[in-house]
Amino acid sequence: MKIFEKTLALVLGFGLVATGTVSAREYDEPHRVPLSFDRYYNYPDLVAAFKTLEKAYPKFLRVETIGKSVQGRDLIVAIINNPDTGPELRKAAMYIDGNIHGNEVQGGEVCLYTAWYLLENYGKIDKVTELVNERVFYIVPVVNPDGRAWWFDMPNTSSTSRSGLKPTDNDNDGLYDEDGYDDLDGDGYICQMRKKVPFGNWRVSSEDPRLMERVPFGEVGDYILLGYEGIDNDGDGLINEDGPGGYDPNRNWPSDWQPNYVQYGAGDYPLSLPESRAVAQFIMSHPNIAGVQSYHNSGGMILRGPGAESVGEYPYQDVRVYDRIGEIGEQILPFYRYMVIAKDLYTVHGGFVTWTYEGLGIFSFTNELWSSYEYFKKKPAESKKRDWRASFLARQKDRMKFNDLVEMGDMFVDWHPYRHPTYGEIEIGGWKKWSARVAPVFALEELCHRNCAFTLYHADQMPKPAIHEVRVWPLGKGVYRVRAVLANERIIPTISEQARRNKLQRPDWALISGKKVKVLAGGPVNDRWLSKMRPVKHHPEKIRLTDGIRGMSERVVEWIVQGSGKVTVALDCVKGGRVEKEVRLR
Repeated sequence: MKIFEKTLALVLGFGLVATGTVSAREYDEPHRVPLSFDRYYNYPDLVAAFKTLEKAYPKFLRVETIGKSVQGRDLIVAIINNPDTGPELRKAAMYIDGNIHGNEVQGGEVCLYTAWYLLENYGKIDKVTELVNERVFYIVPVVNPDGRAWWFDMPNTSSTSRSGLKPTDNDNDGLYDEDGYDDLDGDGYICQMRKKVPFGNWRVSSEDPRLMERVPFGEVGDYILLGYEGIDNDGDGLINEDGPGGYDPNRNWPSDWQPNYVQYGAGDYPLSLPESRAVAQFIMSHPNIAGVQSYHNSGGMILRGPGAESVGEYPYQDVRVYDRIGEIGEQILPFYRYMVIAKDLYTVHGGFVTWTYEGLGIFSFTNELWSSYEYFKKKPAESKKRDWRASFLARQKDRMKFNDLVEMGDMFVDWHPYRHPTYGEIEIGGWKKWSARVAPVFALEELCHRNCAFTLYHADQMPKPAIHEVRVWPLGKGVYRVRAVLANERIIPTISEQARRNKLQRPDWALISGKKVKVLAGGPVNDRWLSKMRPVKHHPEKIRLTDGIRGMSERVVEWIVQGSGKVTVALDCVKGGRVEKEVRLR
């Protein structure tokens, strides 16, 4: 427990509660790579920033291409490892990605910040140095580079487009991507359309004429909302029904995948998209990955699976681990809630973090970045009566107040008239794409740091194998009993219960070897005080630990050996690496 408490204190502060020297460095010492986190990076600039970090820190960072997007953009991964402390595949690794949905852009900035923070503070903040020495980080900043480019370069809303840019016939008319949003007034934004009518279901808010409110049942409004800006480009009587892409890259993963008529946007089959296939191939070729973090927006959530109730709850042994990390996450991330996707949000079939846990046995989280509660750093008072109209309007009022007082009115387009070819006289207005789901630039660095801190806490809690003790007892005639106390010094087990039940990874190994030594017997010891070893039938020099080692716990193994000289005891874990200790037989 002391290890846990010490680790938590260090990670929560990441040096902010350390010595005066560190504080002076943070304020006064220039960064080797002075990246700015009060801006958003388009995809070429984001890739260039990672390449700049690679050039500045060639020992620790390399940037590789793991695949191509639909439109041919490179899908990059940044790999952070200290080669002086061992090869990457012999260490527990943290996989981090962002921006699988094209419009959910700030995940890319959090990924960039994480790499930058680790590299810039190596050798300066003890905890960061320890993490870089002992762990590996695989960072895919943008899983959907086409979607990011489209969102940056084209008129969009804050919610469009989630998709990638593989042409898709969403309305089944034989045409592809032929009827998307149109920037009717040419202002560079896709806003809403409204029309004044005698019997409407919306009305202008009496508190702020820029806001619309739904009228209660039995009352009559004077407006209807017509959706986002657009016209009937293909003459089929529908508007905006077949825009670019139109699928969901986060429904294309193998676990609980369902076809499109069950799960909209799932794709033709699991991993049918080049981006998801490239990521899956990378993860499966790196079995040392022991933690997964995916960044989305928005809502202020720390999410875990299952994504569908039909899957059932996860094994309680693993839920305890999830709960501990999630609870700490709520402390690191004010205004974020730790939630279960299927129970607390909605059903997701074929989701990424459900696949990495259910299919691979890796503890995995999705963070939904940014929350409307962060506008004025407060949550609304709890109310037993659920009035969605009042709640919606209250959130809109807060958002408008934030726009007026903090953003100087820059996030809203005032309603103005427009002559529509189908609807006639309408008005266009509403929120710009840089509002709502995307944090304002002045708040971006704090968002990046706190989410980085949560992910580094998760990374620190990945398995940390250790050999606490090796003892030798002579039994006579050159025969010895060797006992090793093996440990896992972090809360994540070396083998999750999900992985154990479904045989998703090889067992851990307890090994003994020596040049002049013959291993006569060996096996685990359930009770170290009774010293009752359960001998394995074959290859006693290599004891299979099929259950692994639980978090913050020890396991004892023993061998009977014959010989002289030194023996080496090793603990070899797929998701933790290998540790060794040498002793002399005497």
